[in-house]
Amino acid sequence: MVGLGETRNEVLQVMDDMRSAGIDFITIGQYLQPTPKHVGIDRFVTPDEFADYRAMAKAKGFLMVAATPLTRSSHHADRDFAELRAARQKLTAAE
Repeated sequence: MVGLGETRNEVLQVMDDMRSAGIDFITIGQYLQPTPKHVGIDRFVTPDEFADYRAMAKAKGFLMVAATPLTRSSHHADRDFAELRAARQKLTAAE
C-alpha cells in the first residue's frame, strides 16, 4: 500500500529487498482510509507514479506486477497467479 507517507526511494528499496529474498510477485495499491478511526491518507499516488512503479518492478525482475490505485492483493488473485505461473514456466523453459 502506498499513500501513507512513504517516499519513492523507500518503495524502490522494498522492491530490492523483496527481490533479494527471491520474491517475484508484487502488488502495489493506494491506501484508502476505511473509517475515520483509521490512519488518514497522506496523499493520493498518481496513475503515472503507479505506471513508474510497475516499470521499475519489471526492470528489477518481478515476473508479475499489479500496480494501480485500486490494486488489492486478494482481487483477481486467481488470474494474477495464473499469469505468474505462466511467467515462471517461460523463465524455466528458457534456462
